[in-house]
Amino acid sequence: MADDHNTAVRCLLEPSPSYLKLISFSHWVFPHEIDIVNGCTGKMGKAVAEAAVSAGLQLVPVTFSSKEKPSRTLQVGSMDMHVHGPSEREYILSSVLDEFPNLVLVDYTVPDAVNDNAELYCKLGVPFVMGTTGGDREMLYKTVQDANVYAVLSPQMGKQVVAFLAAMEIMAEQFPGAFSGYHMEVMESHQAGKLDTSGTAKAVISCFQKLGVSFNLKQIKKIRDPKKQLDMVGVPEEYLSGHAFHLYHLTSPDETVSFEFQHNVCGRSIYAEGTVDAAMFLYKKVQSKADKKIYNMIDVLREGNMR
Repeated sequence: MADDHNTAVRCLLEPSPSYLKLISFSHWVFPHEIDIVNGCTGKMGKAVAEAAVSAGLQLVPVTFSSKEKPSRTLQVGSMDMHVHGPSEREYILSSVLDEFPNLVLVDYTVPDAVNDNAELYCKLGVPFVMGTTGGDREMLYKTVQDANVYAVLSPQMGKQVVAFLAAMEIMAEQFPGAFSGYHMEVMESHQAGKLDTSGTAKAVISCFQKLGVSFNLKQIKKIRDPKKQLDMVGVPEEYLSGHAFHLYHLTSPDETVSFEFQHNVCGRSIYAEGTVDAAMFLYKKVQSKADKKIYNMIDVLREGNMR
């Protein structure tokens, strides 16, 4: 989910000394013992900050902007966050790493920044959660794999939506061709600031293709016009600036049978909460020195222990 203010969200996790004592007694993460640095200059960043605070996490006052501006501060709750531009990010991130060596970084940014950001994180050896859609995904995976860095890579951070996607994948795997000959229409609506086509829609379509449906991604009806979203799609006005509506309508060859799959999200809390869980999950993997390094949100769901 790309942030609609073209602002990177970067989230850094660091356990306090008391947490290091607790780890020997339990494999659970103790949220109140974790400090977080969160990019809070955009709406998604603020949503992640709220979810972090709700989970008992403490915000560390360093954040980054995708635009080059003089260093400034941003008020988040009762805390002043120090905002740094792109030219400072490597130096600042290195400095933060020196102070907090056990970091997990979370990134929500524009599609064009995905690969450059990942290269920086891998260069510095920072475990990270990438929730941004777009970019060159094959290159992203290769970059992380070659660097041998821990990462959660997922274009969809909403836990319940990911569970639906997992169910679709199981159906596609176990019943290939079950919808052969069916015609499908797909509509996805997101806030006007989302530049790319829904990664979730692409994933669901891939499952239907395995189920026998012939569909080209160019056929997706991508709606970004607020008036159409309000009048045609039924998006509540207060969520025009932050929503994710998806509709998949399938019709049998003789048009006597139809199926409809729909999932609508208003706001950003579902993604923010999933992001916090993913960061906690990855921190545990780093601390346990897990053999597997690259994960997705299905791995997070399977692990359990979510809030």
